Amino acid sequence: MKPSATASVEVAVDPATAFRVFTEEIDLWWLRSPINFWESGRVIAMRLEPGVGGRILEVYRTEPEDALELGTITVWEPGELLAYRSSVDDTETKVSFDAIDGGTRVTVVQSLVEGGDKAFYFWPNVIRWIPAWVARRDTAPPTPRELDRLAIGLYYEDPAAAARWLHTVFGLNSWDTIPAEGEDPSWIELHVGSAAVLLFKRTDQAAPSADHNVWVYVDDLDAHFAQAQSNGAKILSDIHHHGYRSYDAEDPEGHHWTFLQARPTQL
Repeated sequence: MKPSATASVEVAVDPATAFRVFTEEIDLWWLRSPINFWESGRVIAMRLEPGVGGRILEVYRTEPEDALELGTITVWEPGELLAYRSSVDDTETKVSFDAIDGGTRVTVVQSLVEGGDKAFYFWPNVIRWIPAWVARRDTAPPTPRELDRLAIGLYYEDPAAAARWLHTVFGLNSWDTIPAEGEDPSWIELHVGSAAVLLFKRTDQAAPSADHNVWVYVDDLDAHFAQAQSNGAKILSDIHHHGYRSYDAEDPEGHHWTFLQARPTQL
């Protein structure tokens, strides 16, 4: 049996509408978090071209086109089935749309192809973003939700438990999902309006002044890094790339700051 990853969500629309949401509205439900793109600092849109042979694109510029092809569509059956072959790893993905009482079950199966050895099983996480958009698409403006340029990171011994507590007690929600009991995701992002609250694992090295840090998106990360360095900031990590480009620095009293390259769509 080929290695694979499977996940399902249920949405309160019929299969034909769910298919249109998945394909035509991909840029509206795809979360614009720092880790959800290959080049987070450059992306302006997600696009899925219809029909067999169409491409799934992470778009950086439209004229002339500059985009990363994530895959090519191999099956296109509106309201029933969508499949594509990945261009960034050795997987194929099938998305089925099955009618259920009150709506549609959307199921994604991402599998390693025969003879393949590279797989990024991201779809089980990505599919979870669709229900939130379906629930608000009749009242929300047809524009992507973009994060504010200022965020805060908090460090906990148990970030998942902290997320559940903050959700239950303080009412903080997430554009993604709140971790269930027993889940321990590597990235937890809560939201207050368009501002993000990021929860991370506390390390043994975390001093009291480093139990939180501030995240700031800037227009020109390289210029910002040069300014900080030339003015004597203590650089904790040089500019590095992890889906997003960023560097870390410390202020005079030991507080940690993370600076990231802003997307062109971030105001």
